[in-house]
Amino acid sequence: MKAIQQIDQFKALDTCHQRMHQQLAELADLLERLDADSDSPHCRQKAKTIEAFFSEVARPHHADEEKMVFPGLLLSSNAELVQAVQTLQQDHRWIEQNWLELAPMLRAIAQGEDWVEIAELKHTIEVFVSLCHDHIMLEESLIYPEAKARLAEELASRAKRLTGA
Repeated sequence: MKAIQQIDQFKALDTCHQRMHQQLAELADLLERLDADSDSPHCRQKAKTIEAFFSEVARPHHADEEKMVFPGLLLSSNAELVQAVQTLQQDHRWIEQNWLELAPMLRAIAQGEDWVEIAELKHTIEVFVSLCHDHIMLEESLIYPEAKARLAEELASRAKRLTGA
């Protein structure tokens, strides 16, 4: 049962990454629209949706990775793999710090407030988008495949023990 839950959790993590890519694209689109259209209902709604997604979905996603994916990989004898996981852990802290700066600005735009400095917002969005893309790329190219392979090995080993082969 635990193995099925782990497989389902990986599917959920992968799905979340797909949704993150979509929301990062929406954030980049918002960035392009801000100069001409920052107070439009469309921009306000887009800002609200993006802020809600990253606050309510993406942040818990990182916590799930810290609990489910990273611990086993940190025990690896592969120094490159351990270093990659440590880099991702640091990324989580940087993403969180950047988000704590960005989220209030998006909420302000969503509520039609005018205190947001557009140049600062643009810079913060650019940093956030770049950091998230780089982070996801490392997870999807190295960390997730390794964690999934280890899970597959564990499942095969269990099946072998259960069948007595």
